[in-house]
Parts: sequence; structure tokens; C-alpha cells
Amino acid sequence: MSDFTQSMALSASGMKAQAMRLRHSSENIANADTPGYHRKIAAFEKVVSEGASTGEVTLGPVRLDRSELTQIYEPGHPMADENGYHDGSNVDLVVEIADAREAQRSYEANLRMFDQARQMSASLLELLRR
Repeated sequence: MSDFTQSMALSASGMKAQAMRLRHSSENIANADTPGYHRKIAAFEKVVSEGASTGEVTLGPVRLDRSELTQIYEPGHPMADENGYHDGSNVDLVVEIADAREAQRSYEANLRMFDQARQMSASLLELLRR
């Protein structure tokens, strides 16, 4: 595999992983007010091919954040217990927005690297054709 192709594959794997990370952050933000919702978490994993790391990354399995849910006092809520409390979610909007921004910027950086490798590859092919 040429260096340009390999760098484009690395950037593409990073873009795919960051896009999925952004998707999970968006789902968490959308469900911040859903009673009983547990935040979704996923970590990056190395891609291994034939026993060796390729340098590519993927997003690992999605786990649920098991931290405590917030207790909301709302006696009229249908899910409230005898004391008037019900479970909220464990989503922290500030954390989710920061994660989403970081994922977006990482995606854009990988996109720029992909585009640079594509342009260099095209320039090299142009030189070889002359």
C-alpha cells in the first residue's frame, strides 16, 4: 500500500470514528430530559490486521454510563414515587457539547489530512504522466 493510500485510509478511519462519536453526543443531548436515560459512552480502539496494528482506529462498543441518575422533585409526574421524586438522566450538557465540539474539530482535521494526501497523490500522478 502506498504511503498516500495508507495516510488516506488512516484519515478516513478517524473521520468515521469521530462521526460516530458526534452521533453519540447528539443522541445524549437529545435525550438529556428523558427520564431514566443513561448517557452513551464509546472509546476508540486500534484496528488490528494479521496480528499487527494498522494505525487505523474505530469506535468500540457502546456502553451506558452507570453514574447515578439525577433525582427530580416533581410530585405530579406520572413516574414520581410516593415522595414526589423521579429519575432524570445523567447527561451533562456542558460535557456533551464539549465532546461534540472536539469530535467535530477532530473530524475536520482528518478531512484536511485526507484532502492533502489526495492532492499530493494527484500531483505525483500528474508528474509521472509527463
